[in-house]
Amino acid sequence: MPATKPSDLFGSLAAAASAGLVVFAGFLTPVSAQTTDLVNKSSLRVCADPANSPMSNEKRQGFENKIADLIGKAFKIPVTYTWFPQATGFVRQTLNVKRCDLIIGFAQGHELVQNTNHYYRSIYVMFHKKGNGLDKVESLDDPALANKSIAVVAGTPPATIMAMNGMIGNAVPFPLTVDRRHEAPAEKMISQVASGEVPMGILWGPIAGPLIKQMAPDLAVRPLNKETKGPRMSYRITMGLRPNEPEWKHQLNEFIKNHQAEINKVLLDAGVPIVNEKDQLIKQ
Repeated sequence: MPATKPSDLFGSLAAAASAGLVVFAGFLTPVSAQTTDLVNKSSLRVCADPANSPMSNEKRQGFENKIADLIGKAFKIPVTYTWFPQATGFVRQTLNVKRCDLIIGFAQGHELVQNTNHYYRSIYVMFHKKGNGLDKVESLDDPALANKSIAVVAGTPPATIMAMNGMIGNAVPFPLTVDRRHEAPAEKMISQVASGEVPMGILWGPIAGPLIKQMAPDLAVRPLNKETKGPRMSYRITMGLRPNEPEWKHQLNEFIKNHQAEINKVLLDAGVPIVNEKDQLIKQ
């Protein structure tokens, strides 16, 4: 879940890896022609959290798993995984020691990796039961929220805005970074909102959208695209790779450019809210 500073953005956004093919005249060449700045030349090596749904899981059901499959298909190489909990040390013990060659979901500008071009842009969302008096709320400045409990992840941009609005006393806090093998804060938050225990919840869209689609599709979900102060609510998501691998970065940027429509379909099918540069929702 992106947080206010780039160094905090990694949260729930990492997964995946690779070893690709060179681009020649706009087409991918055979595996034998790969460049030397890639560690592995026979498979798309993905490092991902084994329990980070809806992004990734060991059953390869996450939307980042499906994007990895798109890359493998385009490069005509199999996708393999190294599973590692996405917590402190994830990059250091996976990408940096060359156990994988790419992290698929990484916030743009993160200093731990070299970023590709962004392949989608998403936004924080609010969600609540329909008909509970919050159907017309469009921002955290709305007076209707003044005395309402709001579930929010501590340390994220919406929590900052709530603090600026003097609403932090109404916050029902959830942790930013957890071991998803043992804890499921996003699922817990959605369940509490769906049951009416908490009137409203706020989550990073790529987490909220797919989980709400699976768990509580009747909830009302709206992007936080009308905030007028504080940190931004939308962020560009890239793929992360090691520094000094320019050919690999070029190949991945070419993949993103040539397969954007397919990437968007994977995201939208999963329920991920994707937005344009004006924070307007992109629809299928």
